[in-house]
Amino acid sequence: MTIERTQPATDAGERAMLEGWLDYQRETLAWKCEGLDDVQLRTAAVPPSELSLLGLVRHMAEVERSWFRRVLANDGSGPIYYSDEDRDGEFHLTEADTWEEAYATWQGEIATARGNAAGLSLDDLSEGRSRFTDKPFNLRWIYTHMIEEYARHNGHADLIRERVDGATGD
Repeated sequence: MTIERTQPATDAGERAMLEGWLDYQRETLAWKCEGLDDVQLRTAAVPPSELSLLGLVRHMAEVERSWFRRVLANDGSGPIYYSDEDRDGEFHLTEADTWEEAYATWQGEIATARGNAAGLSLDDLSEGRSRFTDKPFNLRWIYTHMIEEYARHNGHADLIRERVDGATGD
C-alpha cells in the first residue's frame, strides 16, 4: 500500500481547511508506518519508553474514538485497548498485536468520526463531555484539538521511524 498525502487547500473555507489538515495529519501517521513489518512497528523509541509506531496508531484510534464517539456523539463507547487497570494499554504491545488489526481499527474509528461530524456545524456542541471538563465542546474545538494531537504524535513518529530504519522526512 502506498500512502498518498493530500496537501490541504490554501484557499478553502474554515471547515474544509480544518478537515483537510486533520486528514493530512492522519495520512502522515500512516505514511510514517508505511513499509515496516510488525516487528519494526512494535520497536520502542528508546528504552525504557514503550512508545512505538504501532502503539501510536492504537493510541490515535483511542483518541478518535474518545473525541468523536464519546464526547461529540455521547454514544457510550468504551475503550479499545486500554482499561482502568491499564490506562496505557494501547502502548503495551505483545507479539500478537498486528499492524493489520491496528490499522483496520484506526481506519474504522476515522470513518465513524467522519460520520459523526457530518451534518454538524462547526458551532454545534458535543452531546458528551471529556474526562477533563464538564463543559461541552464545539466541533471546531474538537477538529483543532485533533490536528494538534496528530501533529504532536507525528513528531514522535518521525523520530521513531528514524530510529527503526533511518528514514526521515516531513
